[in-house]
Amino acid sequence: MQTQKIPLSPPTLEEIALVLQSPLAANHKHATVEVVPCPDLREAPFHLATQGLSGDEKISDVGGQPNLFPKPRLECKWSMIDIARAMEMDPHGGGLLGAGAGPYHVVGRNCELVPNISWNNGFDNVTNGTRYAQIKEGKPSVGQCPSVDCALMINLYGSRGDPGPVIKVTAKGRVGEERSITECIQKALAHAYGDRTVSVGGVFVVKKGKAYYHIMPDFPPEDELPWNNAKQVNDWLTFHEFEAPIVCLSVLHSADPEKKLGLRMEHTHCTSMEGKDVGGHYHGDIDGKIEYEGYFNVAQTLYRIEQPKTIIERDSRD
Repeated sequence: MQTQKIPLSPPTLEEIALVLQSPLAANHKHATVEVVPCPDLREAPFHLATQGLSGDEKISDVGGQPNLFPKPRLECKWSMIDIARAMEMDPHGGGLLGAGAGPYHVVGRNCELVPNISWNNGFDNVTNGTRYAQIKEGKPSVGQCPSVDCALMINLYGSRGDPGPVIKVTAKGRVGEERSITECIQKALAHAYGDRTVSVGGVFVVKKGKAYYHIMPDFPPEDELPWNNAKQVNDWLTFHEFEAPIVCLSVLHSADPEKKLGLRMEHTHCTSMEGKDVGGHYHGDIDGKIEYEGYFNVAQTLYRIEQPKTIIERDSRD
């Protein structure tokens, strides 16, 4: 896999917590940001495939939106285990979580992926807690993914999954204009660190309230492509309001190194862990009556994998 490795020099968790406290408090009636020992995230309500978020912390951005727009490039599909190898992750144990496009070639249609895997004593011994959200017979449908494959684009946080210190974020009752808690975090990091890249990943639960999500439907027929503008893509997406509880996995960055990697600055996908057909790409709350609890860690290394060519380069080649 075509891979660029970017060593990072992240701030301490304590410094990041201080950076986030004021923006989150300004946007919510109640907000706390503190460094705590990570709880066992395998337990409810999170149900992650790893216990914690610590040990050889890494983030990857694989593929990207140019693989979807102006037309889906269906040859772009990968195994998350191959991505783990490209991230130089320890084969003896670790895990990945994040947000991406699902394996349409396995599920049978395009879908939103909620990656959640771990491995132990080799990459062949995988625990797969990955779920997907799709539009099936005109309605949202959430299922357990039978594969560790993905397609088009995916953003992943990886670690050995060890217990260790993490940033705990709680927020309740939005009063500011920023409806998305992850975009609030991303903007706070961007404001504090400017061109310095700080890359963060983790999990949060929408404990109470209603939030807004989109789910990609199946790919449009060839005669409706290519898309010519963002409005056409937006009109193709399906949008939904879902009630809590819902678990969200997130990867975000303060800045794109030298503005040349084409990073997706924030990407969050969500799923019900209670068997309900709710999930998809998180956009933010509906009316401010919302409550969150989340745990995050900072990456030591960033990997840009299979970076797409520009749209102009693709058009000239097709």
